[in-house]
Amino acid sequence: MSRRRLRYWFEAQLARAAFALFRGLGLDCASALGGWIARTIGPRLPVSRAAEQRLRRAMPELSAAAARPIIRAMWDNLGRVAAEYPFIGGFRLYDRISHVEVVGVEHLDQLREDGIGGIFFSGHFGNWEILSLAAGQRGLPLTLVYRAANNPAVEQLIQEARAPVPGRHVPKGNVAAREMMAALKRGEHLGILVDQKQNDGIAVPFFGRPAMTAPALARLALRYKCPVVPAKVERLGGARFRLTVYPPLALPDSGDQAADVLALMTEVNRVLEGWIRERPDHWFWLHRRWPE
Repeated sequence: MSRRRLRYWFEAQLARAAFALFRGLGLDCASALGGWIARTIGPRLPVSRAAEQRLRRAMPELSAAAARPIIRAMWDNLGRVAAEYPFIGGFRLYDRISHVEVVGVEHLDQLREDGIGGIFFSGHFGNWEILSLAAGQRGLPLTLVYRAANNPAVEQLIQEARAPVPGRHVPKGNVAAREMMAALKRGEHLGILVDQKQNDGIAVPFFGRPAMTAPALARLALRYKCPVVPAKVERLGGARFRLTVYPPLALPDSGDQAADVLALMTEVNRVLEGWIRERPDHWFWLHRRWPE
């Protein structure tokens, strides 16, 4: 057995055991345990120092003393997200008693009734899985493009957890591009996390520095003249959240396609940056978002 296969096997056994443990604890206790484990171990890892450096480059007004608690809280959020995966399919967002408060429901309803496709965007912020739940349970099942886990067995666990969520999850790649176009042509809706680096993307300002950004959202929106809707998930405490769905962004229409794509992605990054500045502990600073 190769080293990689051995590592994948070990990771898969650990992931299965963790999922079983979390399911047995219930949502609130599992979230608390996941947060404790991650904030205890995460800050000791070398990658955590890189995350702190990225945070301080993005927000240079922060001292080292101010940045460290933010990174620790980031680990807490990531640990909670991981522990909440076994329960994702069981969230009911529009019941009287719910773990999720939804603000801007009228924007979801408007997109459901307007007869055309639309694009929701967010980032790895709070628990980003909540967006697809909110849309799907409101009659707007999303086609979501995502980066598959490297470990096939871990990827299978994640997809099993997502299975009860209305909509489809499509791995990144050429097939995903065709799926997105087909969905919009059918009048369906997409969900895109816009905060990952794409080496063959376009340079767009993000925290005052150029960041290689996937332009697919803007190209699709401008081609199909469909609404682009920001959606932010905040953790209110424990396993309780607020999803805020905002009005659609204005689409640029200068007649210069490249300029319009850049303008729209600049606005998308500006919105995401605003969310992160408000709650820097919610974002995934482990991403290599900028050239280093």
